[in-house]
Amino acid sequence: MGNTVATTDYKYVSYLWDEEVASSFGDDQVALLIYRSNLLGADLRLTNYAGGNTSCKTVEKDPLTGQNVDVMWVKGSGGDLGTLKKSGLAGLYLDKLHSLKNVYRGLEFEDEMVALFNRCIYDLDSKAPSIDTPLHAFLPFKHIDHLHPDAIIAIAAAKDGEQITKELFDGKLAWVPWQRPGFDLGLILEKTVRENPGITGLILGSHGLFTWGDTAYESYINTLETIEKASEYLNKNFGKKHAVFGGAKIDSLPKDKREDKASALIPLLRGMCSSQNRMIGHFTDDERVLEYINSNDLDKLAPLGTSCPDHFLRTKIRPLVLNLAPDADLSDTEAIRAELSEQFEDYRAGYISYYERSRHNNSPAVRDPNPVIIIYPGVGMFSFAKDKQTARVSSEFYINAINVMKGAEAISEYQGLPEQEAFDIEYWLLEEAKLQRMPKEKPLSRKIALITGASGGIGKAIAEKLAQEGACVVLTDMNKEALQEADAELKSQISKDNVTAAPLNVTDIDAIEKAFKKANLSFGGVDIVVNCAGLSISKPLMETTEVDYDILQDVLVKGQFLVSQQGVGILRKQQQGGDIVNIVSKNALVSGPNNVAYGTAKAAQLHMSRLMAAELGPDKIRVNVVNPDAVIRGSKIWESGWAAGRAKAYGISIEELPAYYAKRTVLNEEILAEDIANAVFLCVGGLLNKSTGNVINVDGGVPAAFVR
Repeated sequence: MGNTVATTDYKYVSYLWDEEVASSFGDDQVALLIYRSNLLGADLRLTNYAGGNTSCKTVEKDPLTGQNVDVMWVKGSGGDLGTLKKSGLAGLYLDKLHSLKNVYRGLEFEDEMVALFNRCIYDLDSKAPSIDTPLHAFLPFKHIDHLHPDAIIAIAAAKDGEQITKELFDGKLAWVPWQRPGFDLGLILEKTVRENPGITGLILGSHGLFTWGDTAYESYINTLETIEKASEYLNKNFGKKHAVFGGAKIDSLPKDKREDKASALIPLLRGMCSSQNRMIGHFTDDERVLEYINSNDLDKLAPLGTSCPDHFLRTKIRPLVLNLAPDADLSDTEAIRAELSEQFEDYRAGYISYYERSRHNNSPAVRDPNPVIIIYPGVGMFSFAKDKQTARVSSEFYINAINVMKGAEAISEYQGLPEQEAFDIEYWLLEEAKLQRMPKEKPLSRKIALITGASGGIGKAIAEKLAQEGACVVLTDMNKEALQEADAELKSQISKDNVTAAPLNVTDIDAIEKAFKKANLSFGGVDIVVNCAGLSISKPLMETTEVDYDILQDVLVKGQFLVSQQGVGILRKQQQGGDIVNIVSKNALVSGPNNVAYGTAKAAQLHMSRLMAAELGPDKIRVNVVNPDAVIRGSKIWESGWAAGRAKAYGISIEELPAYYAKRTVLNEEILAEDIANAVFLCVGGLLNKSTGNVINVDGGVPAAFVR
């Protein structure tokens, strides 16, 4: 997009249209549809992530007849307006969509119409058409926007929403009572527009907004102006009749105390939420969240649940509100676990009761009854889902719901969706089919790995491998500049959601605690700890100084001990088992020349790993060792003077080292950082879940290092 010039002033929405960019598309209406969609999706006040859909209608040549035909282009199933591309659109014959009215058998059978949408496809590269397809097809407008703005849903979820809509928009917006999206709702929208000539939009009760225009720009402006008007109305009414959310009931803890409490509690919550499926966590103490969770009205509003289907599909209909004082002492993990276990059991039982009350004969089986959203008054809000993006988006959707409740309460009285309607959306067979079509999860999905020494060489390769296999990764290293580079690189390769970084000197207990706190607040805890931080010093016995000896012991031995100790505390809170993988060395097993201090430290690392494996087995925490040898390419250790030391010990030049090391192995292979990463993945990827206390040598085969 070129430079945006604000030619229209709005206070509550963003005008992003750049006429220079729009003009570059000429009369390509599909390109303008994508452009408009991206602008709408860029402003989360207009619609939430993956929410809403847009469309346009064009005249195209039929590839079989050569005749002009009307085609509708509409956002397909899934996807996000902000990142929409043509591949995310469905192109359908408009006349065929209308002809489906001839075979529609009524509301009871409307789900069968979705399969028939595929018989209307014009563009064979189309994305699967969504359930909202007829809502766009049956409206007689060239360009249509269907969004879920908080300001509009606040009116749509208000007890007096219909009357407010009529008065606020001077009859220019029609009101359509709640009905589940589908073919029948499309017919209702068509009828509503026909009976209300001249209207500029529709508000769907508890759901969202439809607006339109003859051109992409007119539709865009109509959408902005409608949402701006609703937003202005709400903001004029906040605090007018009564305090927002009934005023504050409690005060928030200071920011640093909130984060301390959240970090201490989230691994415990994660473990409880993972009773059926392991979850990834997210924490926020956004001011909008605090205003709501600290309020007098929390106890009234939270049980009502969310209203918009987009909200509760991602958050469950209602949250778990913890009965826990903000200043509660969280140091006694088992006491807190006992206190919260009953609250979790009550929530699960309540969810199963909701399912049993509402289920139909053909409903899918009850899903995981654990909460998605957990509220800790005075501290913040946690969310848990199968991956970080879903957990974050679930949190954002509940903030949307908070905004809706705030607005509805300011102008009237908030109403959640009736329980049966909510269930019929949550357990809709079409939604179940969508879930079943989701791609298979990667081996390390739902897992969190913290890697020390991760800014380069072996550590970076391990981080990349684990992230590629689906893990959320926390990169740590004492070289802050290199760490920032590795963090940026991995985020660009994988995902901003799945990668974070924390500076860490493994000899500094305070830095270790901060690194694990970063893991907790970013992802909810940790499942895999990889001790890879290290350094090497190669000197003859009489040239090795006390400083040399101490730093090797501190970094390699004490560092592994301190990091593992902190990690085990979190793993035990979660009660989900876990993995510790220690990157040691062939030198832990082989007595080489000029290597007494380094080899001694490596041997200590190896035996410590055995001791930890024996102690932590009852916790289902596996401890294994990977022994590299001669990883030269890209290794930070070899850049530190180690190469010169080893070359001197063997009486060869530095340039001869790679070939020297390869030739002394039985496989005659050079060892790469990626080889070590693969060995770590083998330990944690699920195939060796019943193995602990093992040593995997990745050295090309050095007989002197054979363990047995």
